[in-house]
Amino acid sequence: MARSELQARRAAAVRAWSTFVENADGAADLVRPEILSSWTRSEAAVDPDVQEAPLADESETASYWQGSPLQTAVERVEAELRRTAEDGDLVIAVTDPQTRILWTYGGRVMRRKAESVNFVAGGRWDDESVGTNALDLANRLAQPAMVFSAEHYAPIVHNWVCWAAPLHDPVTGTHLGVLDLSTRWDRTHPIGLATARVMARLIEAAMPASQHHPVAGALDERSEPGLVMRLLGTAETWLDGQRLLLNRRQTEVLALLAMHPEGLSLERLHACVYGDQAVTLSTLKAEVSHLRSALGGQLASRPYRLTMPVTTDVDLVLGLLRRGRVAAAVDAYGGDLLPGTNSPALHELAEFVAVAVREALLADPEPDAVVRYSELAPYDTEVVEVCLARLAGVPHPAVPLLKGRLAAASR
Repeated sequence: MARSELQARRAAAVRAWSTFVENADGAADLVRPEILSSWTRSEAAVDPDVQEAPLADESETASYWQGSPLQTAVERVEAELRRTAEDGDLVIAVTDPQTRILWTYGGRVMRRKAESVNFVAGGRWDDESVGTNALDLANRLAQPAMVFSAEHYAPIVHNWVCWAAPLHDPVTGTHLGVLDLSTRWDRTHPIGLATARVMARLIEAAMPASQHHPVAGALDERSEPGLVMRLLGTAETWLDGQRLLLNRRQTEVLALLAMHPEGLSLERLHACVYGDQAVTLSTLKAEVSHLRSALGGQLASRPYRLTMPVTTDVDLVLGLLRRGRVAAAVDAYGGDLLPGTNSPALHELAEFVAVAVREALLADPEPDAVVRYSELAPYDTEVVEVCLARLAGVPHPAVPLLKGRLAAASR
């Protein structure tokens, strides 16, 4: 892009930002909707004259990063990341899902600029801490994001352009954070966002076998190391081959932590477990304390995070579906996730898993898998009807069973 075009674009961004600061309503048509939404959040939380990002606790940040799958992946491709930063005079950052920076590396010029505004490990770059930026948008929207010059809310980074792409566990799909590339606004390049995506995929490809890995077949709780949870149609928990006796609420708390390897703050965990129920934080702390004792201390704090390998039938089913192994996924699917749970987060996850299995069967109605599914969901006649339509005129031993299921459901 020609420098004159960049200068005109920067001038337009500055005018839009100035308009918003003076009269928020006047900027509605001047910037992208996601920028305006972030500016609105930023205005309520951040002084435009902020000079640097706040820093999280150094020891907590180091503890979170040390030994994590993200650290392992970054170390495996660090030479490539460093070369990209040095060649383009970029600063590269990797964050957690809350947009706390965990690792950075910068070219000579950008490194100094980054350090001056706490664009360093521990820096909190969510928009409610330091204003609009690409890292926060990519984390918040779960998609690649670019923020140019004065599209940033804080003037301390009006001279920057940033491109960020989400990072996910390639097996479970768990959101782990983002990768960000930042440089000076006058070095904006059309392939910046594509480069961020490529770097993110590079890190994902280097991820170690996930702590939350779906195994090839059924779960084997007696031989699988670490924590094994059966949550679909039942509620059973095993630690290093030994059955744990937990009440329902403790199982829900543990399930939520198992589904969030990045960890959950006390407040976020409370919202996931209780929603709007009038339950005190101290009640939740007591449940967590019991779990920590039951797990032999393998439950970290700030955020609450499991520190042992974790395997769940939820991850197993979703992993098999991602690989197109629908029949195996149905075999592993034991039914609804923790039926009757009052946890809003687990209820939402239960809906997601049930819909994922159903949609996979509608797309690929393998007869034996449909028979198995019909035992778990006897009134879901559409899946059976789709399968029978595919088998029209084809002799198959599943046909009588499927017709019988339809007849039973219609009574």
